[in-house]
Amino acid sequence: MEPAASEQLAQWLLSSIELDAAALHVGRYCGPWRASTADRCLASFHLLLHGECYLHVPGQAPLKLQARDGVFLMREVAHFLSPSPDPGALVGGQDMLPLAGARDGAEAGAGLACGFFRFRGTLSAMVVDSFPQHLVCRSGDPALRHTAALFDLILAEAGGDPGRPSPLVARLVELLFFYLIRHAAQRETVGAGLLALAQRGEFVALLDELLRHPGADWSIARMAQAVHMSRAAFCKHFSNVGGLPPAQFLLRLRMTAAASRLRAGDSVEQAAEHVGYQSSAAFSRAFKRIVGAQPGSYRRQLRTAA
Repeated sequence: MEPAASEQLAQWLLSSIELDAAALHVGRYCGPWRASTADRCLASFHLLLHGECYLHVPGQAPLKLQARDGVFLMREVAHFLSPSPDPGALVGGQDMLPLAGARDGAEAGAGLACGFFRFRGTLSAMVVDSFPQHLVCRSGDPALRHTAALFDLILAEAGGDPGRPSPLVARLVELLFFYLIRHAAQRETVGAGLLALAQRGEFVALLDELLRHPGADWSIARMAQAVHMSRAAFCKHFSNVGGLPPAQFLLRLRMTAAASRLRAGDSVEQAAEHVGYQSSAAFSRAFKRIVGAQPGSYRRQLRTAA
């Protein structure tokens, strides 16, 4: 992916995702233990604050996590964490202990912050579905060096009752997630969806133009011409790679751009014009179909939340 297109895509992703994080518990385990956020039908996260452990997912090799690594499960998936690479190792029934008072070495155990994500709206689902089932944040990755400060802040908030974490932990985890999303948009290899389109050379220039000029007259014929394909070949190839027909993809992209403009303070009329709609009524119908709310109502909800 070209650097300019990669940055444009990253900005589009960050402006499209709406989420709420909730921290379930923050503390440490010692001895044999097992932890999981499965069976809740939610995306979830595990941040390793100190020590080491292993992520076990059926059918996959154990994934070792070290201090200040994190794993974000983008959708419901069977899994558990344990201190052993052997998924069948003896499991104890110890409760989670407070992080406060942990000492260096084996007695400190593994410090964890675990919780859930709820992605809001169709637009977020479109973006999230482009990613693999889990993303890993590695403390040693130079591209993620900025996340060290977030781990410091999470640790500063994590010394109380393991079952009653500070609300700030969830907000800090959200920031960490957005850093990881931006990084993953430039690195991950996926089979289908938005990121797959961005990673295919024949579609990079077109995707860049769609993101820059969502309100242009993007007919199927014009998009096909931009990638030097026949109309039929373009529709087939685009749908196979992107997971959506070009017209549906364009509609979602436009409504994502419109929602971003509304969040930035544009009026409904300005947002509609930006994405190529001359009729406010037609824009409102399209926006509600994709976002789930009328643009005026969506804008009022933003003001109320602010």
